Amino acid sequence: MDEKSVAVAGPAIDPVCGMKVDRATARFKTEHEGKEYFFCCGGCLTKFQANPAGVLAAPPKPMGSGLVSLGGAPSGAKLVPIGTAGAKAPGAAVHKSVTDARIYVCPMCAEVRQIGPGPCPKCGMALEPESVELAATKTEYTCPMHPQVVQAEPGSCPICGMALEPRTVTAAEEENPELREMTRRFWVGVVLTLPLLAIAMGSMVWPGLSLHGDLGFDLGPIHLNATAGSILRWLELLLASPVVLWCGWPFFQRGWASIINRSTNMFTLIAMGTGVAYLFSVVATVVPRIFPASFQSSSRMLMKGEPDVYFEAAAAIVTLVLLGQVLELRARSRTSSAIRALLDLSPKMARVIEADGSEHDIPLTQVKAGDKLRVRPGEKVPVDGVVVDGSSAVDESMITGESMPVEKVAGARVIGATVNGTGALVMRAERVGSETMLAQIVKLVSQAQRTRAPIQRLADRVAGWFVPSVIAVAVITFIAWAALGPEPRFAHAIVNAVAVLIIACPCALGLATPMAIMVGTGRGAHAGVLIKNAEALETMEKVDTVVFDKTGTLTEGKPRVTGFSPEEIVAGFPGDQVLRLAGSLERVSEHPLGAAIVAKTRELNLALAEPREVETIPGKGVRGRVDGQEVAVGNRSMMELAGALNDRSTISTRDYPDVARVFVAIGGRYAGYISVEDPVKQSSLSAIQELKRAEIRSVMVTGDNQSVARMIADVLDLEEFRAEVLPGQKAEIVAELQKQGRVVAMAGDGINDAPALAQADVGIAMGTGTDIAMESGGITLLKGDLEGIVRARKLSQATMRNIRQNLFFAFIYNSIGVPIAAGVLYPFFGLLLSPILAAAAMSFSSVSVITNSLRLRNVKLD
Repeated sequence: MDEKSVAVAGPAIDPVCGMKVDRATARFKTEHEGKEYFFCCGGCLTKFQANPAGVLAAPPKPMGSGLVSLGGAPSGAKLVPIGTAGAKAPGAAVHKSVTDARIYVCPMCAEVRQIGPGPCPKCGMALEPESVELAATKTEYTCPMHPQVVQAEPGSCPICGMALEPRTVTAAEEENPELREMTRRFWVGVVLTLPLLAIAMGSMVWPGLSLHGDLGFDLGPIHLNATAGSILRWLELLLASPVVLWCGWPFFQRGWASIINRSTNMFTLIAMGTGVAYLFSVVATVVPRIFPASFQSSSRMLMKGEPDVYFEAAAAIVTLVLLGQVLELRARSRTSSAIRALLDLSPKMARVIEADGSEHDIPLTQVKAGDKLRVRPGEKVPVDGVVVDGSSAVDESMITGESMPVEKVAGARVIGATVNGTGALVMRAERVGSETMLAQIVKLVSQAQRTRAPIQRLADRVAGWFVPSVIAVAVITFIAWAALGPEPRFAHAIVNAVAVLIIACPCALGLATPMAIMVGTGRGAHAGVLIKNAEALETMEKVDTVVFDKTGTLTEGKPRVTGFSPEEIVAGFPGDQVLRLAGSLERVSEHPLGAAIVAKTRELNLALAEPREVETIPGKGVRGRVDGQEVAVGNRSMMELAGALNDRSTISTRDYPDVARVFVAIGGRYAGYISVEDPVKQSSLSAIQELKRAEIRSVMVTGDNQSVARMIADVLDLEEFRAEVLPGQKAEIVAELQKQGRVVAMAGDGINDAPALAQADVGIAMGTGTDIAMESGGITLLKGDLEGIVRARKLSQATMRNIRQNLFFAFIYNSIGVPIAAGVLYPFFGLLLSPILAAAAMSFSSVSVITNSLRLRNVKLD
């Protein structure tokens, strides 16, 4: 029997990706051949159900420390140790015991997944945690460009070489070990590189410096019997070696790892460029006479026949790249500010009421489901639960976006992290820890930040050929300058080839999409719009048709009494008494309309009587005796059955339609009506008008009859609707619109909407609806109002605009920078790009992409 199918105590192993899954809390599981299997996510479950035999037949996937799963989700994926073939994981600390067993991913390489932090094996970027937790005792690290790269310790991504960052965001901003290390190396590099640059400037720094033949030189009045070039070479070697070999060591580690993993990246180019410049300079210093005449320098500082050295270029490149890494890491840390702001909403303590009535404060982490908690005026609600005593107005704007406080009385649900008003509440905790709405929001936002938008495929295709192409251009540059360039030809060839290698920046391409997605999804969460995946965020911009479910989406989904006949038709029974008798009879009914009538009587403080001889007539209504009177409540058929429509002179003037009318008969006589409606949400009309202005087609679908549907359509000024639609037909309507070439978004809240939500190009679920609807949708509107659709569209437009700006800059930068570094301007203007300037441009290109993405934090959605 396959070891993956053996039922054991403790965590289960996901047979697809090899992750550990808690059996007690696992949401995704299935049974196959009498055995139960558990999965970390819906994707793994889907893959297993598609081919269970193939998954179980595949080798087991023990995802241990330091192992990266390249394409971890698909079956048959292999685990690659970071820095195989004896290479240490670039930038990763070595620990005897791994304390972090969470999954880390790379923002650039979606197929890389790993236990614990570390570098991405493909791009070298630092891995980031795949999910966010409210309180984490362990931290995983993942790459912002390759979310599939995950490891237990800080380090660099083995794919792109970028520094890994924590996948789990905590409320308190933690120190980034990668940033600390890079900062330290940067300042050491600055201290040693500045005198190197001063020496390289030669006579510009020391105007008195001159040479006399092959030996001796004057420095003002002082004459030394030594070669100036020889002394300066060795001094430069002494200063440059720590910069290149220690400060720049992480770049060489990541460059070597990229070669081992056959995934060239930015650090491949940096390692090659600085390595060539440094090694050439070392050889030129130690044994200068081995070089041919084409390498000889025309500099007055050097002896005849000695080549130029490039210690200052190698050191300056390393220092500038370190500066770029420091700025980039600082900017990347701000992309998690949205999640950190959400975590800050949660209170740290809760006041628990014990069984004996005593009260005391406890840490939020110690609150258990079922605990009675007191929420005093002005305090934050600690967890999700139900009010058992008291009344107050609660500000829920930080969760739902609702600006007006919501009245809470006994029986009302409250959300953790919302702010209590002036009243005192006693609540019963129901959802605590990771089960609260705030925790789920944080988790969804974090997962969405790691997903990849379809537009990223373009950057991925380009990046796959980018580094090999740059290396080819560098080789061609070297050959061209060595064959055709001015003297010293080989010196010019080396300088320009190094400049080509250094200026290219594949990370600017790789970061263009994931950085914008991270910031955009965080901004959406603050506006009450939860983006579940990047594809939904991208597609929302293209939507030209929105299909609305009626009940619970356009309307509140809760019938309410909006009026009753004011005239006294039966002597002694005015309108409010008709309502009281109807409510007394309906109190034993389970029909939603009956519940609405009962709720209205309680709102008006009408005393209800105990009904007797109650009989429910399916499809018609209910009848019985209340206060000795025969009472019937229902539709026209019920009135006919009760004999209440025989008086034509009375009924002819009250030919009420069945729409929103419940009729009441007392003693066999028609006594009046009660208007019961499902009110239209206040936000529905403004949202649909906004969509109309954007030339987006709106279609309402409902299972209600034509009369009800037309009435709602008239209120909302909807020109198109479908009535009497069965649940399965909603998905068919969406598919029909898609066949017409429409990009369709479906907005719904119920279980019957789930198929249509899944069928649509973008499923938009109401946060006030069912869990299955929210699972099927790509976007969830926390508040449940349709203005969230407008906000989601604006967010999509802003995010995609930002991504296109990032990609444009990255493409233009590399398209212009590489040819200039190769020397295309030299024949026309005599201009060459110094490797030092190339390093500065490369370092700031990635920073500029991240900075542009951070502008999304301030985008206006209302």
